[in-house]
Amino acid sequence: MAPRRRFLQAGLLGGVGAVMLPAMAGAREMAAHPPVTTEAGSSELDEVTIADLQAGIASGKFTARSLTSKYLARIEEVDRHGPSLRSVIEMNPDPLAIADALDKERAAKGARGPLHGVPVLIKDNIDTADRMQTTAGSLALAGSRPVRDSFVAQRLREAGAVILGKTNLSEWANIRSSHSTSGWSGRGGLTRNPYALDRNPCGSSSGSGAAVAANLCALAVGTETDGSVVCPSSANGIVGLKPTLGLMSRSGIIPIAHSQDTPGPMARTVSDVAILLNALAGADPRDSATAESTGKMSPDYTRFLDPNGLRGARIGVARKYFAFNDHVDDLMSSVMEEMRRQGAVLVDPADLESHGKFDDSEFMVLLYELKADLNAYLAGRPDGLVHSLKDIIEFNERSKDKEMPYFAQDIFIKAEAKGPLTSKEYLDALEANHRLTRAEGIDGVMDKLHLDAIMAPTGGPAWLTDLINGDHAAGGSSNAAAVAGYPDITVPAGFIAGLPVGVSFFARAWSEPVLLKIAYGFEQATKVRKAPKFLPSVQEAKP
Repeated sequence: MAPRRRFLQAGLLGGVGAVMLPAMAGAREMAAHPPVTTEAGSSELDEVTIADLQAGIASGKFTARSLTSKYLARIEEVDRHGPSLRSVIEMNPDPLAIADALDKERAAKGARGPLHGVPVLIKDNIDTADRMQTTAGSLALAGSRPVRDSFVAQRLREAGAVILGKTNLSEWANIRSSHSTSGWSGRGGLTRNPYALDRNPCGSSSGSGAAVAANLCALAVGTETDGSVVCPSSANGIVGLKPTLGLMSRSGIIPIAHSQDTPGPMARTVSDVAILLNALAGADPRDSATAESTGKMSPDYTRFLDPNGLRGARIGVARKYFAFNDHVDDLMSSVMEEMRRQGAVLVDPADLESHGKFDDSEFMVLLYELKADLNAYLAGRPDGLVHSLKDIIEFNERSKDKEMPYFAQDIFIKAEAKGPLTSKEYLDALEANHRLTRAEGIDGVMDKLHLDAIMAPTGGPAWLTDLINGDHAAGGSSNAAAVAGYPDITVPAGFIAGLPVGVSFFARAWSEPVLLKIAYGFEQATKVRKAPKFLPSVQEAKP
């Protein structure tokens, strides 16, 4: 497999507590010592929705404090001990005080909205101006704290959510090496897939995906450059939405590339994803891309949740994203049969004219933007040990035993060698990206075939984690929507040998209402999600 293709499928497909995990612990210790027990008891919060939590608070069954306490105990039981998922890299020292204040406010004034008192986790590349760190999983940023909240954190606080902590991730959102292992970071070690602990959770929002799947929180926020929301959502059996570029602000998020980066909601149901999207979407003066959302953003995405959302929907089948796994193809065949039974019109095939033509230009753009965007971000972290990509490369070389025990930093080195964003090479590649994925890609095939959306398998079942050889993902469908900056939602579609697999629906810019309607209709018709059992391996799964 060519290095670029491998990077897309194994890297960007994955990426682009009460105290924190000991900063110098990391992956070697965790890899060398598998969990002693994989048992995890059931919890009254298993599979609860936001509606369930708010009903429980209204009835007096729960308070924000009791919910926070229960989720903290669940994290201790499942993430720190038992299966030892290691999906949470750092716990917020103050969640109970925050919950108490929210309970008092509710009693005095009523709830702010559906997220009032709801515990959430956010990825460790999303800034919070509190007592938590934001490190992208790297020891190079350990000890440094952002000076202000990201827009995401700000909006969560305004909605009344309780930020429990930060989730582990593929370090630097999986942009450091073309031979990386998704879910591993120097600071957080290795996150495990809760369905089979020897399987990979996919990255780079690996911790967010595993934590939601394991019921360690009600909701989580991930980030995506190419596949880093939808792949961990698929591999961990949850719903994940990569929104249109500009619908959610990136300010205060450690970047890879401004032409593709976006945060995204992750939850166990489409309804909860829509609720979280409502809270996080909006224009932000600190992110000029969000100005495009004016007049295009819905004030309430939950109103598009139609249980008959598949009826009459004209959906193209992107066949060139199939054929990487026979079991996945069989599962997708049954998925399409069900969609037809629910009234969808499937146009098969509906392939992008540009399929396979923009891999090289995408990688070129990411190299240029990584250097420029990361340097700009680090300028706002004056207390850190590193202030540029060059500094990070040098730090990693000095800390090889802790930061590079399994894979190096070839992508970082290639990015550092690139020039400014005025370079012709960059501008040509960016133009090619947009043309090939939009007019000659998603927009082109949708216009030609009069489609409401396009479907494809999100990816295959989780692969065996291999710290020596790195990831070996076989396929995925995230790249066109990622490069175009268009929305992409994945919903649980079924299981292969006990491992979840998702189906993706993607479409033109600002089509979240259509995608949520289709995804909700599919979810309500199938309801295939099952909570994980924390099995040691798929061999333990019963037919």
